[in-house]
Amino acid sequence: MRTNQQRQTAMTSDVYERLAAHLDDLPGGFTRTEGGVELRILRRLFAPEEAEIAVHLTVIPEAARVVARRARVPVPQAATHLDAMDRKGLVLCTRDAHGPPRYMALQFVVGFWEAQVNRLSRELVEDVLDYEPAVIQPEHWRKAPQMRTIPVQRSIQVTNEVMPYELGEQLVRKHTSLAVANCICRQAMRTLGRGCEKPEETCLTLGTAADYVVDSGRGRKISLSETLEILDRADETGLVLQPDNAKDPLFICTCCGCCCGVLRSFKRHPRPASIVSSPFVTRLDNGACHGCQICTKRCPMDAIRVVEKKAILDQDRCIGCGLCVSACPKQCLTLERKPNSEQANVPKTHIRSALKVAQARGKLGIGALIKLQIQSKLDRLLACGTFDGSQPREDAPGKP
Repeated sequence: MRTNQQRQTAMTSDVYERLAAHLDDLPGGFTRTEGGVELRILRRLFAPEEAEIAVHLTVIPEAARVVARRARVPVPQAATHLDAMDRKGLVLCTRDAHGPPRYMALQFVVGFWEAQVNRLSRELVEDVLDYEPAVIQPEHWRKAPQMRTIPVQRSIQVTNEVMPYELGEQLVRKHTSLAVANCICRQAMRTLGRGCEKPEETCLTLGTAADYVVDSGRGRKISLSETLEILDRADETGLVLQPDNAKDPLFICTCCGCCCGVLRSFKRHPRPASIVSSPFVTRLDNGACHGCQICTKRCPMDAIRVVEKKAILDQDRCIGCGLCVSACPKQCLTLERKPNSEQANVPKTHIRSALKVAQARGKLGIGALIKLQIQSKLDRLLACGTFDGSQPREDAPGKP
């Protein structure tokens, strides 16, 4: 017979297995591995009691009372664990003046991994790097990318056809609320003593996402002027602009090819151009090229090499970031818009983008979403006492 300790260990292991399966149903997924590194990550971040609550969260924001009913625990207990997970960046919490906080599930990438910024441990970073090839799979991103690449401003020519959502400056000018946070990728590498010299406080968030980052203490409010300076500095220091894949994005990452998990994953692919969502590709006229190699040092995908003092471009590796174009002293490199047949569809909002990612993985289809919404409404009704004759509480459905 098993001892109490053995039974407790088995129960603890089971909750992390269930949490891993639950996270894999979210848009970004949570791929399982033979070695189980993903379970080690969950154990480092979630206490067992928190994991028991987290498996009952969905993509619909819900009050602690609703989650407590679903998890069959007292409301104060659920609220305590939800608040703790919110402080650790493991769930998403929305607050307004009309009711209690509402909590929803947060995926791993892009999600609660990035929320670990400023609180990293060496052990967590090592586990995440081991897990990186499993969770960031280029073939999944080809179907429905979470992020896209846009060119740095100086690489754009007057003759280029450019959509407003393809320019960093246009994206940030739409918002009055802007914030900056440290880059999780460069911070992670520096935790291991392997960081580069690129600036760290560079990740931009926009609108409601900026408010959330500031309220959670993970970033600071900045002016439009400082935001534009950060975009300019990205070009100067050789950082790729990567907003989330929406015409009105929540964030713009400024990424280096040496630290960024996404770019590193693409770099390992033989044809990064076939994976990355980007409207442009670089063209090379090396007639005036004198082999200075500035472009080779700035390219995050190793798409350019110099042979006999002449640059050679491998377009299969070009992701259209424009970093080589903006730095070429001889203007041998230019950006060219891809044909319409090669243009990726950019969803209007972050929510539509997330649904596209989920459905590309066979998750959250229309039927599943309708079922989820019905179940959430039923749980809210039951949690507020509407069905048993008691008065609805402040978090009842229909309350603002």
